[in-house]
Amino acid sequence: MNERQSRGVDHISTNSADLLAYFEHRARGAEAADLLSETMATAWRRVDAMPEDSTHARMWLFGIARNVLANAARGAQRRWKLADRLRAHLVTAAPPDDDQRAVEVRDAVSRLPPDLRELIGLIHWDGFSITDAAGIIGIPASTARTRYQTARRQLARSLDPVGPASDGGNA
Repeated sequence: MNERQSRGVDHISTNSADLLAYFEHRARGAEAADLLSETMATAWRRVDAMPEDSTHARMWLFGIARNVLANAARGAQRRWKLADRLRAHLVTAAPPDDDQRAVEVRDAVSRLPPDLRELIGLIHWDGFSITDAAGIIGIPASTARTRYQTARRQLARSLDPVGPASDGGNA
């Protein structure tokens, strides 16, 4: 470690408690520690630009801390805006819950065994072919085809409990 790096370590160590307090007043607990860590990493990467005078070095460190805090705030704001856009998209893309048949279908699918429910979801909700869905699940395509037919029969029974077999043969 050269002399400048050694002096940088001293300035960072001397000011770390004050920098943490700075972040604690402006951010939540665990976030404050992360911000301090980012500040220290940035200061270390730029240690050659750190002023030698302790007063100016302290101001320099707090300038970095201020920039780190501003970057974190901009990042949080971008994440909130993205989350808002996703929520708005999901609200407009969601099928209406008042459609009774759709509710019945979702309920019937939810009652399928997990392996059949996953296969139905991949095929009908995510748009995969039976072969592609088999690859995703990690089963042979022939097994997926058999499971798909089983799932379709179970769904048909769930959605139409009074089928042709239950008319007692009185046609």
